[in-house]
Amino acid sequence: MVDPAAREVTARPTPTGAGPSAERRRPLRFGAVAPVVDDLASWHDQLRRLADTGYSTVLMPDVPGWQPAPGPTLAVAATLTGLRVGTWVYAAPVRPAWITAWEAHSLSVLTGGRFEMGIGTGRPGIADLLRELDLPDVPVSRRAEQVREVIIALRDLDGPDLHTPVAMAVGGPKARALAAEHADIVNFVMPQTETRADTARRVTGFGNPRGAELALHVPVIGDAVAPFMAGPDVDTAAVRAADSLAYLPADPAAAAEEIRRRRDELGFSYVVVGAGAAETLAPAVAELAGT
Repeated sequence: MVDPAAREVTARPTPTGAGPSAERRRPLRFGAVAPVVDDLASWHDQLRRLADTGYSTVLMPDVPGWQPAPGPTLAVAATLTGLRVGTWVYAAPVRPAWITAWEAHSLSVLTGGRFEMGIGTGRPGIADLLRELDLPDVPVSRRAEQVREVIIALRDLDGPDLHTPVAMAVGGPKARALAAEHADIVNFVMPQTETRADTARRVTGFGNPRGAELALHVPVIGDAVAPFMAGPDVDTAAVRAADSLAYLPADPAAAAEEIRRRRDELGFSYVVVGAGAAETLAPAVAELAGT
């Protein structure tokens, strides 16, 4: 049985572009990238705090060697908290399409519809990882097609009675076209120093023909950079100077004002941050979640 929250995320509203009207804009929700980096007891406590402070979704990266595999980790997280769970994001080249789709479908079934499959073509340096794992180095021109194969296999496994929401990390024109066709949630991959104006042009140019939920990946909160969401060499001063959407102020009131602005001007309603910043932003999340 799919819970009401799952139906809410899966529903497809009337298509809108940037700057949705008050009648059409989505309620705000918040996700946290929360891999297991310490002992399990500390991770369990972290998940419970996320649930208590209004976050909707626990998210896992997909980098072998960094943390336990996302599938079983998310199954545990869903059981502990009752929150939604998702990958942020599966790297399509790392495993066969059907295996990724099977795991995603299984997580949807086992969580009662609380799983979101985030998928993309892989982090920068994915070719090096593929060589380390003795996997084929897929040409860049082929990687978007790998993502399509996963989504098609997932839809076949879901059948007519289940719709696993698909979150796509998109950058280039091929990925944007694929997202326009298949994605329920769209995250625009951006250099951390891309200006607000440049990001706005990309979002507006996307057009959002199917009314997908727009997600914002925010790795920099104040002077802190979230592990797993950006590299350790990020220049936080440069990110702020660019007026980048990869940044939010650490002050909860200022962050809340900025999050509202991004939803009102560009349509971003799903904000994803690192778990380390979750408590910093907790007052803003408590104020804004669901509004």
